Amino acid sequence: MATPTSSLEEKLAEREEREKIVLWRRPVQTLHYFFRECGVLSVEYMVKLWNNKKIVLLLALLIGGYYAAYKTPGPHQLLFQRVENQFWWCAWWVWLGILSSVGLGTGLHTFLLYLGPHIASVTMAAYTCNSVDFPSPPYPDDIMCPDEETATGKEMSILTIMSKVRLEAFMWGAGTALGELPPYFMARGARLSGYDPDDEEMEEFEELQRLKDRPEDMSFIDRAKLSVEKLVERVGFFGILACASIPNPLFDLAGITCGHFLVPFWTFFGATLIGKAIIKMHIQKLFVIIAFNETLLAKAVSLLAFVPMVGSKLEQPFKTFLEKQKNKFHRKPGTGPDTQDGGNLLAWIFEKLILLMITYFILSIVNSFAQNYHKRIHKHARDKKLAQD
Repeated sequence: MATPTSSLEEKLAEREEREKIVLWRRPVQTLHYFFRECGVLSVEYMVKLWNNKKIVLLLALLIGGYYAAYKTPGPHQLLFQRVENQFWWCAWWVWLGILSSVGLGTGLHTFLLYLGPHIASVTMAAYTCNSVDFPSPPYPDDIMCPDEETATGKEMSILTIMSKVRLEAFMWGAGTALGELPPYFMARGARLSGYDPDDEEMEEFEELQRLKDRPEDMSFIDRAKLSVEKLVERVGFFGILACASIPNPLFDLAGITCGHFLVPFWTFFGATLIGKAIIKMHIQKLFVIIAFNETLLAKAVSLLAFVPMVGSKLEQPFKTFLEKQKNKFHRKPGTGPDTQDGGNLLAWIFEKLILLMITYFILSIVNSFAQNYHKRIHKHARDKKLAQD
């Protein structure tokens, strides 16, 4: 039988080998493992669907009934179209929220890429039009001022703008709460089954437990993680709520802690949903709306002139960009966008930044799936060896 020392050495060697399986170091092996992992996951999910075929059949019947009613001519079609548009709009933001926190290799920062710019665009349009009664369509695809501006003698309030983006923000926050469930279920399943999963996040949690007896070896990050764990373990619902209500990169550890200590699902998910979708989203919305206040934005752009060397070169592109954005809001319905917008330097840079981050996100998923398959085959080899012994 292998000694604990040799077992640990094998585990470290295996992890070192796994970390080398990335596209920029071993492209052929990484892609091979990626497709094998996709195949394995597809089979596993097909088996799960077959085991729950009654639920699948019921959902198929409901979708089929809805589709038949949707295609049947009648006055109800208008209502169905509204429901469909609202459903896909909400589903889009929930999906972006899940991508932001689910951790498929690395999270996609969808608040910075999508929700934040959307709130900023609505804020700028609200102050420019002095109204939030944007026509729909084309809003939310392309925001334009209403034909007749309302409340022209009244200043636009922050609460009015917050209410305009409340649905999108709540759905995005709910998606981030859903993305926190995998670490919770992983740790809970491991605790109930007594199985020690070979997962980096669980190993990080276990290492933190061992460091409790050696506080002198703890780094600042370890102490921060331990404080999150203690808060969640001792305070329960309100501790989870406090951790979820602020931008917290260590919240994955809170999910693992809740799963490990068998915190009830609705206690964990309820506190996470309230914290992320309501409290934290109102804080983030408020920050973006205040930052893109018309007066503050103009002052911020004017301050760019004081930046040494490049200030004068930065100020003019920002002013041009903001001016074009305001002109777009006053465009008449049915007219195309200004063709000069595509040549704006800031818009071009932002588009390329989005493309770069999405590309990195996709590459990280490929690497993560390939490493998971490597982990899978080594686990199978260990289980087979133990069965033979």
